[in-house]
Amino acid sequence: MNVEVKLRVSNIEKSFPGVKALDKINFAVKKGTVHVLCGENGAGKSTLMKVINGIHKPDSGQILIDGQVVEISNPIQARSLGISMIFQELNYMPEMTIEESLFVGNWPKDKFGKVDWKEIRKRTLTLLEKEQLSYDPETKLKDLTVSDIQMLEILKAISYNSDIIIMDEPTSAITQKEVEVLFKKINELKARGTSIIYISHKMDEIFRIADEITVFRDGCVVDSRPKDAYDMETVITQMVGRKLESVFQKEDIKIGGTVLQVKGLTSDGKFDNVSFEVSEGEIVGFAGLMGAGRTEVMRVLFGLDPYQAGEITIKNKNVNIKNVKTSIDRKMVMLSEDRRRFGIIPVRSVRENVSLSSLRKFIYDGRLHPEVENQTVTDFCKKMNVKTPDYETSIEALSGGNQQKVVLAKWMVTNPDILILDEPTRGIDVGAKHEIYKLMTMLAKQGKALIMVSSELPELIMMCDKIYVMSKGKITGVLRREEFSQERIMAYATETISQEGVNQ
Repeated sequence: MNVEVKLRVSNIEKSFPGVKALDKINFAVKKGTVHVLCGENGAGKSTLMKVINGIHKPDSGQILIDGQVVEISNPIQARSLGISMIFQELNYMPEMTIEESLFVGNWPKDKFGKVDWKEIRKRTLTLLEKEQLSYDPETKLKDLTVSDIQMLEILKAISYNSDIIIMDEPTSAITQKEVEVLFKKINELKARGTSIIYISHKMDEIFRIADEITVFRDGCVVDSRPKDAYDMETVITQMVGRKLESVFQKEDIKIGGTVLQVKGLTSDGKFDNVSFEVSEGEIVGFAGLMGAGRTEVMRVLFGLDPYQAGEITIKNKNVNIKNVKTSIDRKMVMLSEDRRRFGIIPVRSVRENVSLSSLRKFIYDGRLHPEVENQTVTDFCKKMNVKTPDYETSIEALSGGNQQKVVLAKWMVTNPDILILDEPTRGIDVGAKHEIYKLMTMLAKQGKALIMVSSELPELIMMCDKIYVMSKGKITGVLRREEFSQERIMAYATETISQEGVNQ
């Protein structure tokens, strides 16, 4: 049975200074299907979606909806044509409330032409109840986690009742329970004829949810087939242009003395009596469900948030971490899960973002030495395999994965002893993940102490020497490598089993 084509892109091309992002792209999305786009970071997937959503104007080519050529000049026009988009990079206004965020640009008006706040409250509560989300409509976005905000972005896109919904890495910041809710919603949308364009790097997701798969590489379509005509190895090979081991093999690394020791750390209303330690050459993982307190602990360690009780010891010296500078001065750095808000300065170049944390190295004798700065930036960006036209390119022009590599390069310039990596591979393709894992292994070999927060249990099990599990602001379990299993971690995360003396 032939299925009607809802959306078609024909010979779409788009270039930015120094790089051709899209080269004669052709593909079609059928009505009531999920069409998955795969490819490494920088392959052109998100750029194409921004063209379809009216954010970028194509240099050439056509977009057709229901067989008719359309011109899409902005996202409002896209929405009027039945297109909505969930972005990989969370662009939100921290001071907005949930109800304001859900209806921004689409305010219901009363008979006098004023914003109808009663109607907004009513619709917000209806939406939240329908999706079984227990948020207060007046809560400000700045008080929510990245996972909360991602779920609200998904809710907003679905609420438009669009015919075409673009989902760019929608599960990169949400828990498995929320993933199941999303997949159930996608099946409901398919049943009523909605077309989904779904971008993901997670192979298990792709083969579970896709009807068709299109693979991108270097701004071109490599191949496009029904899901049943693909297997996982073929998709990965097409994405990276070479065969890639499906599982990264962790090396055995000698673990040295304790570098970081935390005792009884408490932040009122966020977490309580958290104790753990990390040694030289050790990768320590933190697991837990959304709201467990993992990120909150890391934010306190890095000086982003205050704490009310507890001791922090770095290399046998008690430290009082008052702010981020204190942490950096003690050679402890953090890769935030929200890289756009806390990791990069969007309006600045790649060079400026990399050198920002280490300007003292480049300023001496009363002036900046650009040759030293440029060489340092070049060296570290090459180590991180950052893909950019040049180092004066605005970091905003880079893909999410390459932005992540720039943030890592920035911290590596400081030569830290302790690295806190909060969701370091979120939204990163399989090839880039292997690069991150190799870097982590290299740093561990150098005697660095690493903390890895991740929502992907296979990733923690693969990379870590020890895993602390959190639930409701407390550590509920500590597992050594020989004890690792997804089932055991989830049992501690849901507190279906208990472990005595876990804070010892």
